[in-house]
Amino acid sequence: MKESNWKIGLPLALVTAFMWGLLPIAMKGLLNDISATTVTWFRFTGAALIATIFYSWNRQLQLRTLFHRRLRIYTLIAIAGLLGNYIAYSSGLRYIPAESVQLILQLAPILLVIASVIWLGENFTLRQWVGVAMVVLGLLLFFNQRLHTLINGTDKQYLIGIGLALVAAVAWSLYGVMQKKISASVRPHNLLVLIYLAGFLCFLPISSPGSVARLDGLEWMLLLFLPANTLISYGAFGKAMMHWEASRVSATLALAPLMTLLFSAIINVFWPTYIEAETLNWVSWLGALCVVCGSLSAAISRRAKSVSH
Repeated sequence: MKESNWKIGLPLALVTAFMWGLLPIAMKGLLNDISATTVTWFRFTGAALIATIFYSWNRQLQLRTLFHRRLRIYTLIAIAGLLGNYIAYSSGLRYIPAESVQLILQLAPILLVIASVIWLGENFTLRQWVGVAMVVLGLLLFFNQRLHTLINGTDKQYLIGIGLALVAAVAWSLYGVMQKKISASVRPHNLLVLIYLAGFLCFLPISSPGSVARLDGLEWMLLLFLPANTLISYGAFGKAMMHWEASRVSATLALAPLMTLLFSAIINVFWPTYIEAETLNWVSWLGALCVVCGSLSAAISRRAKSVSH
Protein backbone atom coordinates (compact mmCIF):
# COMPACT_ATOMS: atom_id res chain seq x y z
CA MET A 1 0.00 0.00 0.00
CA LYS A 2 1.56 3.30 -1.03
CA GLU A 3 1.47 6.43 1.11
CA SER A 4 -0.01 8.41 -1.82
CA ASN A 5 -3.18 6.31 -1.53
CA TRP A 6 -4.50 8.74 1.08
CA LYS A 7 -5.51 10.93 -1.89
CA ILE A 8 -8.00 8.20 -2.83
CA GLY A 9 -8.86 6.87 0.60
CA LEU A 10 -9.51 10.22 2.30
CA PRO A 11 -12.19 11.48 -0.15
CA LEU A 12 -13.94 8.10 -0.07
CA ALA A 13 -13.89 8.06 3.73
CA LEU A 14 -15.30 11.60 3.78
CA VAL A 15 -18.16 10.52 1.50
CA THR A 16 -18.96 7.76 3.99
CA ALA A 17 -18.86 10.21 6.91
CA PHE A 18 -21.16 12.62 5.03
CA MET A 19 -23.73 9.92 4.26
CA TRP A 20 -23.59 8.54 7.81
CA GLY A 21 -24.09 12.07 9.10
CA LEU A 22 -27.36 12.30 7.16
CA LEU A 23 -28.54 8.79 7.98
CA PRO A 24 -29.89 9.18 11.56
CA ILE A 25 -31.75 12.37 10.62
CA ALA A 26 -33.55 10.58 7.78
CA MET A 27 -34.33 7.58 9.98
CA LYS A 28 -35.68 9.76 12.80
CA GLY A 29 -38.36 10.98 10.42
CA LEU A 30 -39.63 7.44 9.91
CA LEU A 31 -39.42 5.73 13.30
CA ASN A 32 -42.55 7.39 14.65
CA ASP A 33 -44.68 5.60 12.04
CA ILE A 34 -42.93 2.30 11.28
CA SER A 35 -40.81 -0.07 13.36
CA ALA A 36 -37.02 -0.15 13.46
CA THR A 37 -36.99 -3.67 11.99
CA THR A 38 -39.18 -2.55 9.09
CA VAL A 39 -36.90 0.42 8.37
CA THR A 40 -33.88 -1.89 8.49
CA TRP A 41 -35.55 -4.44 6.21
CA PHE A 42 -36.31 -1.78 3.60
CA ARG A 43 -32.71 -0.55 3.74
CA PHE A 44 -31.43 -4.03 3.00
CA THR A 45 -34.11 -4.83 0.42
CA GLY A 46 -33.55 -1.72 -1.66
CA ALA A 47 -29.78 -2.04 -1.47
CA ALA A 48 -29.90 -5.76 -2.32
CA LEU A 49 -32.15 -5.20 -5.33
CA ILE A 50 -30.12 -2.37 -6.85
CA ALA A 51 -26.68 -3.83 -6.11
CA THR A 52 -27.54 -7.34 -7.29
CA ILE A 53 -28.96 -6.10 -10.59
CA PHE A 54 -26.04 -3.73 -11.20
CA TYR A 55 -23.20 -6.13 -10.44
CA SER A 56 -24.91 -9.08 -12.11
CA TRP A 57 -25.43 -7.04 -15.26
CA ASN A 58 -21.73 -6.15 -15.26
CA ARG A 59 -20.77 -9.73 -14.37
CA GLN A 60 -18.85 -8.59 -11.28
CA LEU A 61 -20.44 -10.83 -8.67
CA GLN A 62 -18.29 -13.57 -7.17
CA LEU A 63 -20.23 -14.54 -4.06
CA ARG A 64 -18.95 -18.12 -3.98
CA THR A 65 -15.44 -16.84 -3.34
CA LEU A 66 -16.56 -15.53 0.03
CA PHE A 67 -17.28 -19.08 1.20
CA HIS A 68 -13.88 -20.52 0.38
CA ARG A 69 -12.47 -22.27 3.42
CA ARG A 70 -9.97 -19.49 4.15
CA LEU A 71 -12.60 -16.71 4.07
CA ARG A 72 -15.73 -18.46 5.34
CA ILE A 73 -15.39 -17.51 9.02
CA TYR A 74 -14.53 -13.90 8.16
CA THR A 75 -17.59 -13.72 5.92
CA LEU A 76 -19.96 -15.07 8.57
CA ILE A 77 -18.65 -12.69 11.23
CA ALA A 78 -18.89 -9.74 8.82
CA ILE A 79 -22.52 -10.59 8.01
CA ALA A 80 -23.45 -10.94 11.69
CA GLY A 81 -21.60 -7.73 12.55
CA LEU A 82 -23.29 -5.51 9.98
CA LEU A 83 -26.75 -7.00 10.52
CA GLY A 84 -26.34 -6.46 14.26
CA ASN A 85 -25.14 -2.92 13.70
CA TYR A 86 -28.12 -2.03 11.51
CA ILE A 87 -30.83 -3.29 13.85
CA ALA A 88 -29.19 -1.99 17.04
CA TYR A 89 -28.56 1.40 15.41
CA SER A 90 -32.13 1.90 14.20
CA SER A 91 -33.55 0.63 17.51
CA GLY A 92 -31.35 2.99 19.50
CA LEU A 93 -32.71 5.96 17.56
CA ARG A 94 -36.12 5.29 19.12
CA TYR A 95 -34.79 6.07 22.59
CA ILE A 96 -32.15 8.79 22.25
CA PRO A 97 -31.49 11.68 19.84
CA ALA A 98 -29.62 11.11 16.60
CA GLU A 99 -26.67 13.14 17.87
CA SER A 100 -26.33 10.98 20.98
CA VAL A 101 -26.35 7.78 18.93
CA GLN A 102 -23.64 9.19 16.68
CA LEU A 103 -21.56 10.12 19.73
CA ILE A 104 -21.60 6.60 21.12
CA LEU A 105 -20.92 5.11 17.70
CA GLN A 106 -17.55 6.84 17.70
CA LEU A 107 -16.44 3.92 19.80
CA ALA A 108 -16.71 1.83 16.61
CA PRO A 109 -13.87 3.52 14.67
CA ILE A 110 -11.78 3.66 17.84
CA LEU A 111 -12.24 -0.08 18.30
CA LEU A 112 -11.38 -0.55 14.63
CA VAL A 113 -8.21 1.50 15.12
CA ILE A 114 -7.12 -0.74 18.00
CA ALA A 115 -7.95 -3.92 16.09
CA SER A 116 -6.15 -2.63 13.00
CA VAL A 117 -2.95 -2.09 14.94
CA ILE A 118 -3.11 -5.29 17.00
CA TRP A 119 -4.54 -7.77 14.48
CA LEU A 120 -3.96 -6.31 11.02
CA GLY A 121 -0.42 -5.20 11.81
CA GLU A 122 -0.86 -1.57 10.77
CA ASN A 123 1.62 0.99 12.04
CA PHE A 124 0.34 3.90 14.09
CA THR A 125 2.54 6.84 15.11
CA LEU A 126 2.41 8.72 18.39
CA ARG A 127 0.99 11.68 16.49
CA GLN A 128 -1.88 9.55 15.27
CA TRP A 129 -2.59 8.19 18.75
CA VAL A 130 -2.72 11.79 19.98
CA GLY A 131 -5.21 12.47 17.17
CA VAL A 132 -7.44 9.63 18.33
CA ALA A 133 -7.24 10.92 21.92
CA MET A 134 -8.27 14.37 20.67
CA VAL A 135 -11.27 12.82 18.91
CA VAL A 136 -12.40 11.11 22.12
CA LEU A 137 -11.87 14.22 24.24
CA GLY A 138 -13.50 16.44 21.64
CA LEU A 139 -16.61 14.29 21.45
CA LEU A 140 -16.95 14.33 25.23
CA LEU A 141 -16.68 18.11 25.23
CA PHE A 142 -19.03 18.46 22.30
CA PHE A 143 -21.79 16.59 24.16
CA ASN A 144 -20.92 17.93 27.61
CA GLN A 145 -24.52 18.93 28.32
CA ARG A 146 -25.67 15.30 28.04
CA LEU A 147 -22.92 13.65 30.08
CA HIS A 148 -24.87 14.00 33.34
CA THR A 149 -27.52 11.61 31.96
CA LEU A 150 -24.85 9.00 31.34
CA ILE A 151 -23.29 9.41 34.77
CA ASN A 152 -26.46 9.52 36.87
CA GLY A 153 -28.32 6.78 34.99
CA THR A 154 -31.69 8.22 35.98
CA ASP A 155 -33.32 8.02 32.55
CA LYS A 156 -34.04 4.36 31.77
CA GLN A 157 -35.14 5.10 28.21
CA TYR A 158 -31.88 6.91 27.59
CA LEU A 159 -29.88 4.03 29.08
CA ILE A 160 -31.64 1.55 26.78
CA GLY A 161 -30.72 3.72 23.82
CA ILE A 162 -27.12 3.91 25.00
CA GLY A 163 -26.97 0.13 25.36
CA LEU A 164 -28.28 -0.40 21.84
CA ALA A 165 -25.84 2.16 20.44
CA LEU A 166 -22.97 0.38 22.22
CA VAL A 167 -24.03 -2.92 20.66
CA ALA A 168 -24.13 -1.20 17.27
CA ALA A 169 -20.61 0.17 17.76
CA VAL A 170 -19.10 -3.20 18.73
CA ALA A 171 -20.93 -4.98 15.89
CA TRP A 172 -19.72 -2.46 13.32
CA SER A 173 -16.10 -2.73 14.47
CA LEU A 174 -16.29 -6.50 13.98
CA TYR A 175 -17.62 -5.98 10.48
CA GLY A 176 -14.89 -3.42 9.72
CA VAL A 177 -12.05 -5.74 10.70
CA MET A 178 -13.53 -8.68 8.76
CA GLN A 179 -14.15 -6.49 5.72
CA LYS A 180 -10.51 -5.41 5.76
CA LYS A 181 -9.34 -9.03 5.91
CA ILE A 182 -11.67 -10.10 3.10
CA SER A 183 -10.87 -7.15 0.82
CA ALA A 184 -7.33 -8.48 0.41
CA SER A 185 -8.79 -11.39 -1.62
CA VAL A 186 -12.25 -10.34 -2.80
CA ARG A 187 -13.56 -7.04 -4.10
CA PRO A 188 -15.63 -5.36 -1.34
CA HIS A 189 -18.89 -5.11 -3.31
CA ASN A 190 -19.24 -8.90 -3.20
CA LEU A 191 -19.35 -8.93 0.60
CA LEU A 192 -21.79 -6.02 0.67
CA VAL A 193 -24.18 -7.65 -1.81
CA LEU A 194 -24.12 -10.85 0.25
CA ILE A 195 -24.85 -8.89 3.44
CA TYR A 196 -27.73 -7.03 1.75
CA LEU A 197 -29.25 -10.33 0.64
CA ALA A 198 -28.78 -11.81 4.13
CA GLY A 199 -30.46 -8.77 5.68
CA PHE A 200 -33.40 -9.06 3.29
CA LEU A 201 -33.96 -12.67 4.34
CA CYS A 202 -33.22 -12.33 8.06
CA PHE A 203 -35.36 -9.27 8.81
CA LEU A 204 -38.36 -10.15 6.64
CA PRO A 205 -40.04 -12.41 9.27
CA ILE A 206 -39.86 -9.70 11.97
CA SER A 207 -40.75 -6.67 9.84
CA SER A 208 -44.10 -5.25 8.71
CA PRO A 209 -43.73 -4.12 5.08
CA GLY A 210 -47.44 -3.29 4.88
CA SER A 211 -47.04 -0.56 7.50
CA VAL A 212 -45.38 1.74 4.95
CA ALA A 213 -48.83 2.34 3.44
CA ARG A 214 -49.45 4.95 6.14
CA LEU A 215 -46.41 7.04 5.15
CA ASP A 216 -46.86 10.42 3.49
CA GLY A 217 -44.91 11.75 0.50
CA LEU A 218 -41.96 13.07 2.46
CA GLU A 219 -41.64 9.88 4.46
CA TRP A 220 -41.61 7.85 1.26
CA MET A 221 -38.73 10.02 0.01
CA LEU A 222 -36.88 9.36 3.26
CA LEU A 223 -37.55 5.62 2.96
CA LEU A 224 -36.17 5.56 -0.60
CA PHE A 225 -33.15 7.57 0.52
CA LEU A 226 -32.11 4.90 3.03
CA PRO A 227 -31.03 2.18 0.56
CA ALA A 228 -29.34 4.82 -1.60
CA ASN A 229 -27.47 6.02 1.48
CA THR A 230 -26.49 2.43 2.28
CA LEU A 231 -25.17 1.75 -1.21
CA ILE A 232 -23.17 4.97 -1.44
CA SER A 233 -21.76 4.97 2.09
CA TYR A 234 -20.68 1.32 2.24
CA GLY A 235 -19.50 1.35 -1.37
CA ALA A 236 -17.23 4.28 -0.55
CA PHE A 237 -16.19 2.69 2.74
CA GLY A 238 -15.23 -0.58 1.08
CA LYS A 239 -13.11 1.14 -1.56
CA ALA A 240 -11.51 3.40 1.04
CA MET A 241 -10.46 0.31 2.99
CA MET A 242 -8.88 -1.09 -0.18
CA HIS A 243 -6.77 2.00 -0.78
CA TRP A 244 -6.05 3.22 2.75
CA GLU A 245 -5.19 1.80 6.15
CA ALA A 246 -8.23 0.84 8.23
CA SER A 247 -6.97 2.89 11.18
CA ARG A 248 -6.92 6.07 9.08
CA VAL A 249 -10.29 5.42 7.47
CA SER A 250 -11.84 4.92 10.91
CA ALA A 251 -10.27 8.14 12.20
CA THR A 252 -11.83 10.11 9.35
CA LEU A 253 -15.26 8.64 10.12
CA ALA A 254 -15.15 10.46 13.46
CA LEU A 255 -16.42 13.48 11.52
CA ALA A 256 -19.86 11.86 11.10
CA PRO A 257 -21.39 13.13 14.38
CA LEU A 258 -20.28 16.66 13.62
CA MET A 259 -22.03 16.44 10.28
CA THR A 260 -25.16 15.15 12.04
CA LEU A 261 -25.05 18.14 14.39
CA LEU A 262 -24.57 20.54 11.49
CA PHE A 263 -27.43 19.07 9.45
CA SER A 264 -29.68 19.01 12.53
CA ALA A 265 -28.98 22.67 13.24
CA ILE A 266 -29.72 23.67 9.64
CA ILE A 267 -32.95 21.66 9.52
CA ASN A 268 -34.01 23.07 12.88
CA VAL A 269 -33.77 26.60 11.47
CA PHE A 270 -35.96 25.95 8.43
CA TRP A 271 -38.12 23.14 9.85
CA PRO A 272 -38.12 23.25 13.67
CA THR A 273 -40.83 20.60 14.06
CA TYR A 274 -38.91 17.84 12.25
CA ILE A 275 -35.99 17.20 14.58
CA GLU A 276 -34.73 18.73 17.81
CA ALA A 277 -31.21 20.08 17.45
CA GLU A 278 -28.64 19.99 20.25
CA THR A 279 -28.15 23.21 22.22
CA LEU A 280 -24.49 24.08 21.89
CA ASN A 281 -22.43 26.05 24.40
CA TRP A 282 -18.86 27.24 24.02
CA VAL A 283 -17.53 23.95 25.41
CA SER A 284 -19.41 22.12 22.64
CA TRP A 285 -17.83 24.30 19.97
CA LEU A 286 -14.40 23.73 21.51
CA GLY A 287 -15.09 20.02 21.33
CA ALA A 288 -16.09 20.32 17.68
CA LEU A 289 -12.77 21.97 16.83
CA CYS A 290 -10.92 19.30 18.83
CA VAL A 291 -12.69 16.49 16.94
CA VAL A 292 -11.92 17.98 13.53
CA CYS A 293 -8.24 18.56 14.33
CA GLY A 294 -7.86 15.14 15.93
CA SER A 295 -9.54 13.34 13.04
CA LEU A 296 -7.35 14.99 10.44
CA SER A 297 -4.20 14.39 12.49
CA ALA A 298 -4.99 10.70 12.87
CA ALA A 299 -6.07 10.31 9.24
CA ILE A 300 -3.37 11.99 7.15
CA SER A 301 -0.21 11.85 9.21
CA ARG A 302 2.55 11.31 6.67
CA ARG A 303 4.98 9.96 9.22
CA ALA A 304 3.22 6.63 9.53
CA LYS A 305 4.62 3.68 7.65
CA SER A 306 2.05 1.78 5.67
CA VAL A 307 1.90 -1.95 5.20
CA SER A 308 0.51 -4.18 2.49
CA HIS A 309 -2.28 -6.68 3.05
